Formats: sequence, structure tokens, C-alpha cells
Amino acid sequence: MTAQTEAAAAWPIPVHGPEFHRADPGHVRALGDLSAATASAKLRSAGIRNAFIDGPRPLEPRTETRIAGPAVTLQFMPQREDVYSGLAQETVERGTALWAVLETIQPGDVLVVQANGSSTTGCLGEMLVRYFRKRGGAGIVVDGCIRDASAVRALGVPLWCTGVTPNYASQSELFPWAYDVPIAAGGALVLPGDAIVADEDGAVVVPKALASEVATTSLEHEEWERFSRLRIEEGGRLADYYPVSESNWDEYQSWKAGQ
Repeated sequence: MTAQTEAAAAWPIPVHGPEFHRADPGHVRALGDLSAATASAKLRSAGIRNAFIDGPRPLEPRTETRIAGPAVTLQFMPQREDVYSGLAQETVERGTALWAVLETIQPGDVLVVQANGSSTTGCLGEMLVRYFRKRGGAGIVVDGCIRDASAVRALGVPLWCTGVTPNYASQSELFPWAYDVPIAAGGALVLPGDAIVADEDGAVVVPKALASEVATTSLEHEEWERFSRLRIEEGGRLADYYPVSESNWDEYQSWKAGQ
């Protein structure tokens, strides 16, 4: 019996969660017009305090990028050499959740990776991101590092991570364990099928059941912010126009009607 067979007998991988439904495509399209900041604020108003995926930042910070899409999840867990390790990368990693999750990607999906902020685990590299792009994925959010940074940038896939490393996925202390399961990414709970909104400020998870409400209230919010910008540029007082005061609400409604 090989070491890999013995490990599989201890606990079979990849661990695969149950089938899930992605956030409604219409709601996702509406969320695509929002900033992460507005989505975060409206989620707080809806009672969700912890929606920000803390840590990941744009791999290309100087490029204006905004995405929204349903979450597909990947979970890394600590290695334990008697169960699984990355000592035989080519023969082991191909049978893990890391390879399996990429086969489930649908056009518009956002891959969200729990890697506990590890600075030594290269969760994805150029070849895997290239395959993700080929399958039509919208973007990737990694609570940890990637490798092949220059080659990944050249692919043009919107990607948020905490840093880069030369290590491959199972070279250090973590191992790709499960997919399509609830994960903790940057301190936020992400369920498969939730919506992700991400831009230069970072990534926010929008619970699937709240996607429609957040989209509707956020679009109204961003509309009055457009009005506020105009009035402030024209010399209006901050207290009168940000947020729009009750005494100026009729003015805003008149402006909105004329757009």
C-alpha cells in the first residue's frame, strides 16, 4: 500500500460539499454596478456586521477593477504528514480539492480561497489561473498567497490576495482539502453561492438571500452620491449634501427626475 493509499484510508479527499445554488444572475449583474464600500455599508444596515474579507488586496493595485459573481469555495487545511502532505506534488495535488474545484467553475464565478493568511503557501499559480480563465471565471479572492506573480498578472484575471510566494500549494504548512464548503476567508463566513463584490477597496461577501435587497438599496445610495459630488464641486456645504439632508431631498429628487 502506497503512502497516498494509506492517507486516503485515513480520510478520503477531496472533501466535496453538497450541491448549491448560485446567487440569482440578475441580482449579481446589479451588484456588478456597486462599489465594495457601498455594498459593505448596505450590508451593515441590513444587520450583517462582518462582510469584509480582511487581508486580500488587488494583485494589480493601480488597475481599476470591479467584479461581482457567485462564490465557489476552496478550503486549505493544516498538513499532517500521516494523512496527506505535499511531498509528492505531481501525484498528490492533482487528486485534491485544488484541481477538483477548477473543474466546477462556471462563467462569471468568483473563486474564494481560505488559506488562513499563510505567507508560505502558493495557493494558485499561472497554470491554474490560466485554466480558471479558460473556464470563464470572473475573479479570484485568496486569503493567502499566490505564486508566478508576473505571469498571473499577464493573464489579466482580477485577483485579490495577501501576497506572493515562490512555494507551490502544498509545499508548506497547508494542504488543499475541501471545496464547495463553507469557509472562513479573512474573518468572514463565505457560503458557496453567496455573491462577492470586489474592487480596489477589497472584497465583500453578500449573503445570497440579501443580494436583491443590497443591490436595490445600494444603487439608490450610489445615485444620491452622484448628486452629492456635483453639489459639493459646485460649492455646496458637506453637511447639506453628504449625506443629502432632509431639507435638500426634494432637490435631489428633482435632479434625479431630470437625468
